[in-house]
Amino acid sequence: MGYQFYTLKSRAGSAVALAIVVGCVAGCAGMSPGITKDTPPEEKQKIVAARAQERWDALIKGDVSGAYKYLSPGSRASTPFELYKAKIRPGMWTQATVDKVACEAEVCKVTIRITYDAKRMKGIETPLLESWIIENGTPWYVYR
Repeated sequence: MGYQFYTLKSRAGSAVALAIVVGCVAGCAGMSPGITKDTPPEEKQKIVAARAQERWDALIKGDVSGAYKYLSPGSRASTPFELYKAKIRPGMWTQATVDKVACEAEVCKVTIRITYDAKRMKGIETPLLESWIIENGTPWYVYR
């Protein structure tokens, strides 16, 4: 009898564990941005702004591979990581702030204020306009 009780208890524990795993997987899937051309503009702008800021934070830290992960699938297909890494010069930017995001359907224009240091001048601020696309529910940076 003790054996049967143990088996039933084990099965109940396994069922609970399985329910937890299924819930976590479903919850994690729901955490992706999952935006489309029909997403309300304010929500779309917020998500795109956050991803643009994350990309620039990675660049400022010198994390080129982290920043590369934000490139659109098409940009990554046409620009291998080694080429991207050779063109990006981390270390010159000191700050980046997303100022504005304007989206139409699956295309967003992001205005970012970049602060960088040059050889003889420090703290130079300049606006930068980036293009982002929404593909498969995720905003991606379009690298030129």
